[in-house]
Amino acid sequence: MVRIALFMLLLALCAASAVQAAGTAAGTNIQSAAQVSYSFGGTSQTATSNTVTVTVVEILDAVVTVAGNASVAPGDTQQELVFTVTNTGNGTEAFHLAALSAGLTGDQFDPVLATNPLWFDTDNSNDLSAADTIYVPGSNDPVLAADASVRVILVNDIPASAADGQRGRSQLTATSRTGAGAPGTLFAGQGDGGLDALAGTSGGSAAQVGEYIVAGLQLAAVKSQVVVDPFGGARVVPGARINYQVVVTTTGSGLAAGAVFSDAIPANTTYVAGTLRLNGTPLSDDADGDAGELVATAAPQVRIQLGDLTAASAPQTLEFAVTIN
Repeated sequence: MVRIALFMLLLALCAASAVQAAGTAAGTNIQSAAQVSYSFGGTSQTATSNTVTVTVVEILDAVVTVAGNASVAPGDTQQELVFTVTNTGNGTEAFHLAALSAGLTGDQFDPVLATNPLWFDTDNSNDLSAADTIYVPGSNDPVLAADASVRVILVNDIPASAADGQRGRSQLTATSRTGAGAPGTLFAGQGDGGLDALAGTSGGSAAQVGEYIVAGLQLAAVKSQVVVDPFGGARVVPGARINYQVVVTTTGSGLAAGAVFSDAIPANTTYVAGTLRLNGTPLSDDADGDAGELVATAAPQVRIQLGDLTAASAPQTLEFAVTIN
């Protein structure tokens, strides 16, 4: 079971903020010709200049973001941080990935990189699973078109000596294989299609740090789903209903104050009114006196107030349903 902080559940399920590529695509020709109109002998005439052409070169840029921090316990193994690498340049680029957990400043312990520390989240599950693909530097470096992203899972073990309340930092770096350097650094003829390439504002390399937070009390959330189609089967077709269930459990010691469960309504689905439940008890969809509500915004989500939780708290079972548009 993947151990995550409850607030991480929302961050993992919500889409990351969009980033924009660096303008016009590499290789685009920008052409221009001028005209002069005049009258000669009572007849309109036009003189057209030659056409001048310039070709947009490749900009090397990247952004790395992290989904959030991870709550862990001393001695935990295979603990995950979820990053997203986005190509914000204007051409197709391959990126070398590197993980670092030792020697970073601003923390109280060093996480220990797993034997295989980096994985591609192939099944888009936001955690490490059998369907994911191990990253092998130089062998399957991600090749990203402009604006394209790849989700990367960084895996560490937590030292048994880590104490409650301490933080350990781990960093993911993505570097353009074409090259990196100070903004404006030229890589002649090394861009898309033999074009020149220039290091952009990131210098062609970007890094982001995630944190493991040692907490005496651990919250774990496991989500499952059951599909019921309009014909009585379990086919994933328009009109089918997906019944979601999330079970939140606690271990360790201490108090998780004011725990709040949030879950985004997936794209291409519609929430089924009146299906929100906590431990089998129906909750209204409105923000009223009970613990649940449907937050009906541009990115709708269900939200349930769980209150204070301790290791002695019973598992919290949360349910809702959507239909496929």
